[in-house]
Amino acid sequence: MTRLDAGPAALATKTRLEIDEVASQSGSVLVVPVGSVEQHGHHLPVATDTLLADAVANLGAERVADDQPTLVAPPVWTGYSPHHLSLGGTITADADQLIELLESVADSAAELGFDAVLLVNGHGGNGAAIDVAVSTIGDAHPDLEVAGLTYFELAAPFADEIRDSDTGGMAHGGEFETSLLLHLHPELVGEDADAEYLDDPYDRGTKDLLEGGPVTSYTEFEEYSESGAIGDPDLASAEKGEELFDRIGDELADVLRTVHEQAVEK
Repeated sequence: MTRLDAGPAALATKTRLEIDEVASQSGSVLVVPVGSVEQHGHHLPVATDTLLADAVANLGAERVADDQPTLVAPPVWTGYSPHHLSLGGTITADADQLIELLESVADSAAELGFDAVLLVNGHGGNGAAIDVAVSTIGDAHPDLEVAGLTYFELAAPFADEIRDSDTGGMAHGGEFETSLLLHLHPELVGEDADAEYLDDPYDRGTKDLLEGGPVTSYTEFEEYSESGAIGDPDLASAEKGEELFDRIGDELADVLRTVHEQAVEK
């Protein structure tokens, strides 16, 4: 990580009394960004997924914080990324460890008095663990509203209005993530943006960051790309990143409003 988000909704910058004040209000929501530390080719930092999940979570929370009690926890960076290990630069947790960590975070949120927890995921490999954690947390805390999402999937309705790449160009370290980082952290984006378009061997497998398929398979990442990046980062721009970020923020804010409303009703 290069910096801790210090936005107005960041829990890490609050005192315990300030956190108590927010958590004690009806329908209070703790947002938990969940990322990873894994290789992203030659041009993006290994904390890409964590940086982006953290930034999106804080943006969405800031857009609702004046109307509902909402705070954002520091990001969980220990994602599930065994398929990236062979390329180096990757630190991974076991899937069970990640789920248990999220359960512990939710236990603490409930102890603090929050009425809801929203897990905001930034790494595709975490998706199954996020789904399991939502279920196990909800089962353990029936009075707690629990939800989870993967932030980049919020861009599916409008991404085609912004992108220039063909299907397969918005993947791991491609046009999408590179554009967001050019907007948010341009100093972290390198010039050696060597990447290949996503080519899943299964016809019904994943086609793009925003286009999944009914078939999932386990593949070491080096079989997809020699550099470790997939997509078309050469088409990325800070302008695209700014628009993507802004519109994803709106989508997440809308989800947060619903989480708050559901928590109030419990």
